[in-house]
Amino acid sequence: MEYLKKFYRFIVPYKKFAYLNIFFNILYALFSTLSFVALIPVFKVIFNDQREVIAKPTFKGLGNVKGYVEDYLNYFIGDKIDTYGDFKVLMLMVGLIISIFLLKNLFNYLAMYYITFLRNGVLKDIRNVLFDKIVSLPLAFYSEKSKGDTISRVSSDVDEVKNSFLAILEMIVREPLTILFSLVAMLILSAKLTLFVFIFIPISGFIISKVGKSLKKGSLKVQQEQGVFLSILEETMTGLRIIKAFDVEHVFAKKFEDSNQRYYTYSNALLNRQNLASPISEFLGIIVIGILLVYGGYLVFVDNSMDASFFIGYISLAYNILTPAKAIAKASYGVKKGNGAANRILEFLESENTIEEIDTPVVKETFESDIAVNNISFKYQDDLVLKNFNLNVPKGKTVALVGQSGSGKSTIANLLTRFYDVNEGSICIDGVNIKELSLSSLRGMLGVVSQDSILFNDTIKNNLKIGKQDATNEEVIDALKIANAWEFVKELPKGIESNIGDSGNKLSGGQKQRLSIARAVLKNPPIMILDEATSALDTESERLVQSALENMMRNRTSIVIAHRLSTIQNADEIVVMQKGEIVEQGKHTDLIEKNGVYKMLVDMQSFE
Repeated sequence: MEYLKKFYRFIVPYKKFAYLNIFFNILYALFSTLSFVALIPVFKVIFNDQREVIAKPTFKGLGNVKGYVEDYLNYFIGDKIDTYGDFKVLMLMVGLIISIFLLKNLFNYLAMYYITFLRNGVLKDIRNVLFDKIVSLPLAFYSEKSKGDTISRVSSDVDEVKNSFLAILEMIVREPLTILFSLVAMLILSAKLTLFVFIFIPISGFIISKVGKSLKKGSLKVQQEQGVFLSILEETMTGLRIIKAFDVEHVFAKKFEDSNQRYYTYSNALLNRQNLASPISEFLGIIVIGILLVYGGYLVFVDNSMDASFFIGYISLAYNILTPAKAIAKASYGVKKGNGAANRILEFLESENTIEEIDTPVVKETFESDIAVNNISFKYQDDLVLKNFNLNVPKGKTVALVGQSGSGKSTIANLLTRFYDVNEGSICIDGVNIKELSLSSLRGMLGVVSQDSILFNDTIKNNLKIGKQDATNEEVIDALKIANAWEFVKELPKGIESNIGDSGNKLSGGQKQRLSIARAVLKNPPIMILDEATSALDTESERLVQSALENMMRNRTSIVIAHRLSTIQNADEIVVMQKGEIVEQGKHTDLIEKNGVYKMLVDMQSFE
C-alpha cells in the first residue's frame, strides 16, 4: 500500500478505466457466485424424488433466510414440474446456468479490457517520467551511477512492476468480492460448515505471508544484478575497439558470465519461492474441502439437517473460493517480488536534482556586455578544483584557458553551462547570476564543441538540427560550409540525409568534429565554448577543424579550452591555469616574453 500511494499520481489520469474495471468486476464476482448457486435447482430436479407441490412459503425475517430459500425453491420447482414436466424444467435451469456463465465471462472480459488501458497507461507515464528524470538530473549524478543500472530501471524494473505490482490492480476487487459473495452464499446455506472456512482463511494467510517475506529482498538482488550485467554489456559495446585491440575479449566475457551466473542463482531462488504460492494455497484449500466433505456428509446422511442438493452446491461454492484465493496468494508473492523494482524506480524518481531553477527565473535572449566569473571555488568531491578564481570575458573577445591536465580548465566550461554549480562565488552574464537565469535561456546563449564529438545514430541533417530545430536544408548546408564539412558531406550517396551510424562511427574523427562545429554554427549562439576541440585530431584534420573554428568564432564571444597551444595564439586573452588558480594572463607574445609557465608549456610542445 505504501508503494501504491506513491504510484497513485500515475493512476489518477486513468481513473475512469479503474471505475469501469471495478464496476464490471463487481458484476463478475456476483455472477461467478450465482453460477454455482444456480446448480442447486438443477440438482433438485435431477435427484429429488418428492414431486408434490407445497404451499408458497412466507418470509419471516433474516433469522430464517436459509429455511425460506429452501422452502421457496422446493415450491418453485414443484410448481414448475407439475406444470411443464421434469425435462422442460431441467432444460430451463440449464439455459439459465448457461446465460449466467455467459454474462460472467462477458463481465470478466470487460473488466480486463478496461484495466488494460489503466495498466499500460501507467507504465507509459512511468517510463516518460523516468526519461524526463534521466535528462534533468545533473551530470554529477551519473558520475556515481552506471548507465546499465539506469537502463535497467527504465526497462526491466518497469516490466517487473507491470508483471507483479500492477497485477494486483486486476484482482484488487474481483477476487476478494468473489470470495465475499461466495462466503455470504455459503453462510446462508450452512453457518456450521462456513465456520471451518473462516478458521481456514487467517491460517492460510499467515502461512503464505511467512513464505513471501523473503521475496522483496531477493527481488532487489535480481534487479541490481541485472543492472550490473547491463553495465558490462554497455561498456563492452562502447569499448569494443579497445577490447579487440588488446585481445581481452575473454576477460570481459568472464566478467559478464560471472554476473550472469549470479543473476541466474538469484533468479532461481526468487522464482522457486514465488512458485510456492499456487501449490501451498491449493493444498491448504483441498484440506478444508476434505473437512467440509466429511462434516457435510455427516449433516446430510446422519444428522439429516441439510439437503443433498444444497450440500453439493455448497461444496461447489467452497471450491469457487480456491481459484481467487490462489490468485490472491500468487499476487501477494508478486507484489513482494515487485516491491524491489518499485523501490528502485521510486529511489530514482526521488533523487535530488541539485541543478534547479529558482521560482521565477530571468529569461534572457541576448548577450550584451560580458561574462564575469567572480571569486569562485569548486570541488567535485573533497579537493578543490578551483580556488578563488576570477575571470572577465568581454563581448566579442576570445579568451583561451590553458594549463596542464587537472588544472581546472574544463571545469570552467562545466560551471558556465551549469552542468555543475559553484560551491562559492558567482558566474554572471551581463550582471545576472546564471543561477537566476532559466536553464533554457542560459543554454540557449551557449554553443559547445567538446573534445569528444557526440553524435547520434541519425542523418547528418538531424544531427545538426539539434542546434536549431526549424533549420532549412539551405541553412544546414551553409553551416556545413562554414565548418569545412560540406566537401565530404556532398560526396556521400545521400548527402545531408546520410545516416552516420552509432556515435557517427561511419565517419573519421576529423569529420565528426567538423559536424559538431557545424551543429554549433547552425545554432548561432552569441557565446561559444570550445573544450579542447582539436586535441584528438591528426595534423590534417586539425588544420581543417581549426580553420572551421576560426570561421565560427569570428565576431563572437568565445571561451577556448586548449591543449594544443598552436590553436590559441591569436586569442585576445590567454589565461594560464595551475591547480585551479590563474598563474599568468595576457596575449601570446606577452606571455612568451615573460618566460614563465606559458613559455614552458609552449616549449614542451615544440611550438615556435
